[in-house]
Amino acid sequence: MPPEITDLPENVINAILMPLPLRDAVRTSILSKKWRYKWCKLPQLTLDDELWKTTDNLLSPSIRFTTIMYNILTLHQGPITHFTLSMSKLKKYPKICSLLHFLSRKGIQHLVLQFSEWNRLKLPSSFFTCLQLSHLTLQNCQICPPPAFEGFNMLISLELCHVSISSRSLESLISSSPLLEKLVLKFFDSMNHFQIRAPKLRSFDFLGCIKYISLKNSPHLAKLSLFYGESFEESEKCDLDNFFQPLLSLEHLHLEYGSFQFLTASVPRRLSSALNNLKRLYVSLDELTDLSCTLCLIRSSPCLQHLEVQVSIESDNKVNEVSASFSDVTLNYLKMVKVVGIIGTKLDMALIKLLLAKSPMLVKMLVEPDLQLVDEEKGVKILAELTTFQRVSGKAKVECQLERK
Repeated sequence: MPPEITDLPENVINAILMPLPLRDAVRTSILSKKWRYKWCKLPQLTLDDELWKTTDNLLSPSIRFTTIMYNILTLHQGPITHFTLSMSKLKKYPKICSLLHFLSRKGIQHLVLQFSEWNRLKLPSSFFTCLQLSHLTLQNCQICPPPAFEGFNMLISLELCHVSISSRSLESLISSSPLLEKLVLKFFDSMNHFQIRAPKLRSFDFLGCIKYISLKNSPHLAKLSLFYGESFEESEKCDLDNFFQPLLSLEHLHLEYGSFQFLTASVPRRLSSALNNLKRLYVSLDELTDLSCTLCLIRSSPCLQHLEVQVSIESDNKVNEVSASFSDVTLNYLKMVKVVGIIGTKLDMALIKLLLAKSPMLVKMLVEPDLQLVDEEKGVKILAELTTFQRVSGKAKVECQLERK
């Protein structure tokens, strides 16, 4: 091999090897003597199910995995800052404790651990020694912090998916991460009430089933996404105003199916403190109470620019509320609107008519009827009615999607 290749700087070699699958990076060892152990100095490693696949039916994936782990533990030199381990198809997880202890000594900062949904691993004590972690993603595992664990005080991003953890342990894990800015919780198990204490939190994404979430101690939260996977009959009720009162920094709000289930104790006409920073709002309307909450949020967001509404309400009971409650409201900054799932009810059309009449800066409105319930004839009637609605914006373009994508 020419010296121009064998004598490349370390950072250039790493830039060549790191995008490669680890199997291919190891194979570069045959290029020359100088390249034999170059892969052993990589600061970023990704190990997934493809790596320990074998065509030898007598050699189990677990044995293959054990061999790979042994080679890494014995041959790797230098720091490992990024490590991804995906074991979704393995039934056993040998050497995990040794691996995590090894990573803690290597200065691990970005760690992704994904295990099988059929065998959730209880994280060993060595995991809690990785104190330099700044980004952590865990999937299909159990977290039981030891009593002496004081948290990951350098953690910036935390993502938990199908993780078993008590409400108290989760609260402690979050509150003991003072630098936390991004939090993603996607749970399979039901949880009780828990409070999020994260003074620097900027983004929170939740999917799951819970009685109640408190966000009173997250004053800088700018992006919030809530999705309740199933109804929780024992959900604690909180009025809308109390929930959003501490969230005045919100810029993006995404409220999916079931998100209003604990916010219906009391719905004011307008929040006591306006959401002056809110620019983008997505809401899913499944119940009439959802509509009241949505109208309140729109009235309380004077700088709203993008609005998307998913409609699944077939009742016309609140038609008058839609039109009457906006008599003193103008959406001066709203530019883009998308309304999905309408079937042409009076309530559907009243909402669209209202948005067109109250949005002087509107540029585009996209209407997508539910084509499983709206036939061609009904679709034409919806389109014809849309053309009769007054548009306060001379630039507003209204599109109605009547063809299946």
